[in-house]
Amino acid sequence: MQFLAHLPLGTGVFSVFVCQNDPGLCDDWDATAGANRAFLFNRDLSPAEVPAEGTTLLGAVTALRGHPADTPTEQPVLGRLGGEPDWIQDDETPDCPTCANRMAFTAELEEGHDFATKANFGGGGRGYLFSCQPCGEAAFLWQN
Repeated sequence: MQFLAHLPLGTGVFSVFVCQNDPGLCDDWDATAGANRAFLFNRDLSPAEVPAEGTTLLGAVTALRGHPADTPTEQPVLGRLGGEPDWIQDDETPDCPTCANRMAFTAELEEGHDFATKANFGGGGRGYLFSCQPCGEAAFLWQN
């Protein structure tokens, strides 16, 4: 799985990973199919060291806009925090795998501006991050 996003928020730190199997064949648009994984960490984290070998593809750093829109940023804005999801298709809010309650919308991610570093949400899609704070669960899916 490929690391997609690290979001330190007031409720914890979210890390999002997506399947990057070539030629695809992952159900990465589904929050529960296993091709996406989101984690919610409620403790202090320390940065990982950049591996000495392999390829590091983090060539772009972007910001998320609060909801409602907060102060402008000089970084490219590729999504937003809070509010309600702006679904491209139908509402696919996942249920928490622990308590079965509907998960809360946390953030919306856009693909990106640069072809070399943008996320692959099927071409013009959006990613949606959800959480269940009492259970410490997170989920991610995308639509296009």
